[in-house]
Amino acid sequence: MKVCIAEKPSVAREIANILGANTKHDGYFEGNGYAVTYTFGHLCTLLEPKDYKPHWKSWDLNNLPMLPDKFSTKVTEDSGIQKQFRIVKSLFDKADVVINCGDAGQEGELIQRWVINQANYKGKVQRLWISSLTEEAIKEGFDNLKDEESYNNLYYAGYSRAIGDWLLGLNATRLYTVKFGGYKQVLSIGRVQTPTLAMLVNRFNEIKNFKPQPYWELQTTYRNTVFNCEEGRFLKKEEGQAFADKVKESDFEIVSVTKKKGKDYAPKLFDLTGLQVYCNNKFGFSADETLKIVQKLYEMKVVTYPRVDTTFLPNDIYPKVAGILQRLTNYSEITAPLLGKKIKKSTRVFNDKKVTDHHAIIPTGIQTNLQYNQQQVYDIIVRRFIAVFYPDSDISNTSVIGKADEVSFKTTGKEILTKGWRVVFEFNEEPKKINTEQSILPNFEKGEKGPHEPSFLEKETKPPRNYTEASLLRAMETAGKQVDDDEMRELMKENGIGRPSTRASIIETLFKRKYIERQKKLVVPTQTGIDLIALIDNELLKSAELTGLWEKRLKEIERGEFHASSFIKQMKAMVDHLVYEVRSSKKTARLSAENNTQKPTTAKKKTTTKKTVVGKDCPKCKKGNLLKGSSAYGCSDYKNGCNFKLPFSFMEKKISESQLIRLLDKGSTTNLKGWKSENGKIEGLIRFDENFNLKLEPKKGATTKKVPDTITCPKCKKGTVLKGKSAYGCSEYSNGCTFVFPFAKIKELANGKELTKELVYQILQSH
Repeated sequence: MKVCIAEKPSVAREIANILGANTKHDGYFEGNGYAVTYTFGHLCTLLEPKDYKPHWKSWDLNNLPMLPDKFSTKVTEDSGIQKQFRIVKSLFDKADVVINCGDAGQEGELIQRWVINQANYKGKVQRLWISSLTEEAIKEGFDNLKDEESYNNLYYAGYSRAIGDWLLGLNATRLYTVKFGGYKQVLSIGRVQTPTLAMLVNRFNEIKNFKPQPYWELQTTYRNTVFNCEEGRFLKKEEGQAFADKVKESDFEIVSVTKKKGKDYAPKLFDLTGLQVYCNNKFGFSADETLKIVQKLYEMKVVTYPRVDTTFLPNDIYPKVAGILQRLTNYSEITAPLLGKKIKKSTRVFNDKKVTDHHAIIPTGIQTNLQYNQQQVYDIIVRRFIAVFYPDSDISNTSVIGKADEVSFKTTGKEILTKGWRVVFEFNEEPKKINTEQSILPNFEKGEKGPHEPSFLEKETKPPRNYTEASLLRAMETAGKQVDDDEMRELMKENGIGRPSTRASIIETLFKRKYIERQKKLVVPTQTGIDLIALIDNELLKSAELTGLWEKRLKEIERGEFHASSFIKQMKAMVDHLVYEVRSSKKTARLSAENNTQKPTTAKKKTTTKKTVVGKDCPKCKKGNLLKGSSAYGCSDYKNGCNFKLPFSFMEKKISESQLIRLLDKGSTTNLKGWKSENGKIEGLIRFDENFNLKLEPKKGATTKKVPDTITCPKCKKGTVLKGKSAYGCSEYSNGCTFVFPFAKIKELANGKELTKELVYQILQSH
C-alpha cells in the first residue's frame, strides 16, 4: 500500500479524489491501492527543556545555558493530535512506500519529516512537489515523484532554523526574564522578533531625538511651471537671498530643452512580501491578513503556492501561459490582445537562476466566486500576471533648464508616449497609480523669454518616518537597509531577516506581546518595547544585519554549501557567551508592564514650548510673525492689538500644516473632501474672508445628494428599508419581500471607510 501524508485534511481530500481513494475512514481516505492521511500542521515539536533534564523546568539563572547534546522531537500533547498520530503510524507500519505530500517548502518539509521520523518509519519515502493544487498540477506531480534524498538539505535547513530558535529563544527569554523581569512580566526574546523590534525602537528614537534644521529653497514659476534653483538648498538665508534678489529684476530665459526617450517596464510579479506590501498600502490589510487570504486562494486552487521569495518564473512555465490566459475569461477584455499571437517572453519574468523551489505567485486559470477581500487580492495578482506579457510603455523624459540673471533653474517631467502595459490597470475599478507623469510640461523652446514669479521659501528638515507594516516588511526583507530599487532588493533578499512565510507571524507576535502597537497606519513601539531594547546590551540580539547573516547561512545549508552542525555549534557558542554576559551585568532595572502604561509619542517630534515661530508674516497686520500655539497660529503682535488667529481645525475638520501654509502663501488650500454641510459631506477649499476669518468655498459643480429620511426597498420598490439588529430589511417582508442586507456585508463593501449615513445609503442603492 502507498501511504500519502498531506499537511491538511482539505489537501488530503483533494489528493484522495484524484488518486481514487474514495473510502472515508477516521483520519484518512483509502482506495485504489492508496491511503491518504494528514497532519494538522505541527503534529510533532522539539522536546521542552524539562524533557531533557527535570531541573530545567525551573526558571533559574543557575540552570542556564540549556544546551542539549542532541535534539529530539515528541508528539504534541493534545488528545486530538495524539489520536491522529496513532492513525498515521498505523498506516506507516503497513506501507510499502510513504509519499510526503506536505507543503512544498522548508516548513512543510520539516513538519512531515518529523512525523515520519517520530513514527520510526524506515521504508522508502518519495516527495510530491507541486506549486498549485489544481488537478493538472497534482497529476503531474505524481507522475514526477522525487526521492526523499533530493530534499535532505531543505530539511536540514528547517531543522537548523528550529534548533536555532529553540536555543536562542528559550535561553534568552528565561535569561532576561529572571534577570530583569518585574512582577509576572515575561521578557520574550527571539532570533528574529528582537532585531525587528530593535528596528522599530531605533526609528522611534531617531524621530524623538531629531532636531529640525532650517534651510531655504529658491524657486520660480514660469508659464505655470515651477523651476528649482540648481544651487539646491541654502543653509544660510543670506546666501539664498542674494540669489533671490538677483533674479527678481530679470526675465526668465529657457537655456535648453532635453528630451530622452525610454521605457517603463511592467511591475514585477508578486512574491509574498511584495503582495503583503501592496495590500497594506492599497487596502490597509495587515501582513497576516494578506497571508491568510492568499493561502485560502491557493487552497481554492485559483493561485499558485504563495509562501515564496522570488518574482520570477521558470522557463518551463512559458508554454502554459497561453492556456492560463485563455481560462481567465473574466479578464477577456485585457487578455484578448495577447491571444492569437506569440506571447512575449522576457528575462525580467523568466529566469531559471532566480527560481529555487517555487516561482512567483500567479493565477492558475481556475475561476470561482470569491469574497470581496479575496477578490481584491486575486485581482491584482491576475493583473500583474497579464501586464508582464503586454508591450513596455514608451516614455519621454524631459529636462528643461532656464536662467534669470545667470542664476540657473531646472524642472523635469515625463510624457507617456505609448501606454503599453498600463492599459491592464486602466480597466481596474480601483486603478493603481503606477509611474504616472511627474508633471505635464508645456512645450518650451530654447531661447524663449518671459516674466516669472520667484519665491524664496524657508523650510525645515524632516525626521525619518515611522514604519508602516508595509515599510517594516521591506526593512525585514533587506535587514534594515533602505532599498527602493527592485533589482537591488532582489540581490539583498538572501540577507533579509525571517522568511516571507514567517514575517507576518513575527509582527503579530510583537503585537501580542504588547511590544508594538498600531496607530492608524503606523507601527510604533510601546514603552515596554522601548525599555526592553534599552535593557539589551548584546548587539547580536538586536542587529538586523547580523540576523540577516544567519538567514544567509540557513540558505547555504539549504543549497548544501554549509553544514547544519556548524550552524548549531555557532548558535550554542553565542548563547553560552550571552548567558555569561547578562549574568555578569551590573544593571538592576526591573521591567514590568504595570510600570509602562504611558504610551510613547509617535511620528513627528512634539515641541516642548507652547509656541514656536513659524517664520511667516501675519497676513492681517503685516507687522508681526506667526506663532504656533496649542490649537491655532496667532500673531506675535497681539499685544499691540492684532487679533489674527488661524485655527488647526475648521468646521469639525482638522487642516494639515502643509494646507495651512499653502493658505498663507497662496490665499487658499487645495480642494479638500469631507466638509460637513446640511446636505451631507461636500468638497471645497478654505480662504480668508475680508476680516481674515476662515470661510469654506464649495468646489464648483460639486453637489452632494441628501440622504432621504426613508429609503425605498431596492427589491420590491414598495416597502421602505428598515434597520434591524444585524441587517437591513424591507417593511413588506410580511407580504413576501425577501430583501435582506447584513451589516457585515456593508462593512465589507465599505472596505475600511467610515460608515457614514451617506456611505450606507450609497451601498444600499447600488446593490
